[in-house]
Amino acid sequence: MDAMLGSLDACKPACNDVGSLPNGTVSAIQGSHSSSLVTPCDATLGRHLARRLVEIGVTDVFSVPGDFNLTLLDHLIAEPNLNVIGCCNELNAGYAADGYARSRGVGACVVTFTVGGLSVLNAIAGAYSENLPVICIVGGPNTNDYGTNRILHHTIGLPDFTQELRCFQTVTCYQAVVNNLEDAHEMLDTAISTALKESKPVYISISCNLPAIPHPTFSREPVPFSLSPKLSNQMGLEAAVEAAADFLNKAVKPVLVGGPKLRVAKASDAFVELADACGYAFGVMPSAKGLVPENHPHFIGTFWGAVSTSFCAEIVESADAYLFAGPIFNDYSSVGYSLLLKKEKAIIVQPDRVVIGNGPAFGCVLMKDFLKALAKRLKHNNTSYENYYRIFVPDGKPISSEPGAPLRVNILFQHIQNMLSNETAVIAETGDSWFNCQKLKLPKGCGYEFQMQYGSIGWSVGATLGYAQAVPEKRVIACIGDGSFQVTAQDVSTMLRCGQKTIIFLINNGGYTIEVEIHDGPYNVIKNWNYTGLVDAIHNGEGKCWTTKVTCEEELVNAIETATGAKKDCFCFIEVICHKDDTSKELLEWGSRVCAANSRPPNPQ
Repeated sequence: MDAMLGSLDACKPACNDVGSLPNGTVSAIQGSHSSSLVTPCDATLGRHLARRLVEIGVTDVFSVPGDFNLTLLDHLIAEPNLNVIGCCNELNAGYAADGYARSRGVGACVVTFTVGGLSVLNAIAGAYSENLPVICIVGGPNTNDYGTNRILHHTIGLPDFTQELRCFQTVTCYQAVVNNLEDAHEMLDTAISTALKESKPVYISISCNLPAIPHPTFSREPVPFSLSPKLSNQMGLEAAVEAAADFLNKAVKPVLVGGPKLRVAKASDAFVELADACGYAFGVMPSAKGLVPENHPHFIGTFWGAVSTSFCAEIVESADAYLFAGPIFNDYSSVGYSLLLKKEKAIIVQPDRVVIGNGPAFGCVLMKDFLKALAKRLKHNNTSYENYYRIFVPDGKPISSEPGAPLRVNILFQHIQNMLSNETAVIAETGDSWFNCQKLKLPKGCGYEFQMQYGSIGWSVGATLGYAQAVPEKRVIACIGDGSFQVTAQDVSTMLRCGQKTIIFLINNGGYTIEVEIHDGPYNVIKNWNYTGLVDAIHNGEGKCWTTKVTCEEELVNAIETATGAKKDCFCFIEVICHKDDTSKELLEWGSRVCAANSRPPNPQ
């Protein structure tokens, strides 16, 4: 994950303490006064919203036009520091805002009332599950239509405008329905600051006849607003550190495991500081891959129960004490609830709470503060890492392919591994790419993202669009299965229009492989497409695009050489033809365990 928040130079703040930075920078949005007054034509709700987005670091907004948001889009486009990117559908616009927020720390999308809002809802739910601050803006009904018992288009035909709002209430942390100008300024500021403070999506509905109207509250540059910093209870922090240090210092072979909530707690640096100080072996849960550096000397890999990277699970599960920082234990991350962990051996550190074994719990303790303070209290103990080093055997290489032999997936990922650097980022789609990408060893500075908690197939196409737009200096490598690609393929068009230089590896194995390994059936087989032909048609001679289809290792090597050489400034689409049963061994193991968990019989009543 890239620790940056937007292009702040655009608004030239007097103080750069801006926003809710991903990796632990404190937070107050301050000091973006300008000496010049805004002209009346700029003193509108639409321009105010645009300036607020720029102020928090959003320089790209992903949108789909509709008659209720057209005037608002006019005013967003008029902001010189804001780029409005039209997407092919609302779902991808939401996924793009999700991917953008993973890199920039906050993202935004704009859709139209109900027909657009309900379409983007799934993407917003995914962002909620992954603790991403996405600002979802909807163009709403004319103010004169509220309370009139009128039936509007784009609705389900009832004179009730709250259907969309009620849906968003379950997947956002704040909702603002702006249908008058008097409190619009306050409502917008509250929504934006809540998204940053809670690191969750928010919903803003703006009546279609308001964006162009000037109002005194918008007559100057936005008055800076502050985010009240979250603070630890000092007595609770000291007590938690005391108890944790006593617990861990008594252990013989303790370990650390980082979880996905390191992101929302902005505690990745503090976690590494703790690992440096204590000398313990440390790993990450699968959905935390990319949140801590894998080139650290005591990093032992991904802890994922039976499908962990080699020798990691053995060290974690045999430890006599383990500290989990920001874990999420669900049926996927626990491999069908099969982890061999004991509560009495565990310290669980959540973003604002610490639980020690079967004993005390300490609330109002921020993870970042706790980990930093604990680092100063632990005795150095590298026993667990020494044990790991004793049993470690380097990974073997896949069996070499015969010339012209059908390409195997393990050969594909061996070559993807060699492409990685600090100038790349990996996006892994839901499916077997989860397991193959987990085994990639990330160089320092290489980005990595996937959506494990929500696991929505097709997420990666939009997320790749958003992530690549947020960090144009990196080359994004997306690994996408054919089934997932069919859900959201359209926004390859937007990648081309934006001039992105992403490399997509489309893994064509004829179906939903991850579902096959959980429970097979004819519904897991999909219609095969000519994927390179499809992308060529979308390209239509406009922009820089290169496609190829590979069936053997020799063709793959040539394709990668071209994509990273002669076509390095192009969008590159490499369709990889694989056998339908060519899967990672981890997926086979994981699928059988998840199947067993899903098929448990009802408990006796």
